[in-house]
Amino acid sequence: MIEKLSQAGVTSDMAYAAGVASIGASILVWSASKVKESAGTDRADRWGIFVGEWAPTFFVLGLALHLEETRK
Repeated sequence: MIEKLSQAGVTSDMAYAAGVASIGASILVWSASKVKESAGTDRADRWGIFVGEWAPTFFVLGLALHLEETRK
């Protein structure tokens, strides 16, 4: 899968950027949910955690893509 991503033009820098963007999006979604929804802090926390869980996946993909790039 990593080889296919690399062949498709996805770079490790893109994956790292997606991880950082995911952290920012997590904060944004949390604050927006807290302000705009009447469900309270619990729902805002769940949204923030849901989006925040994407970051480690992107960072691991970035590491795997970096290893693929250096292998070539």
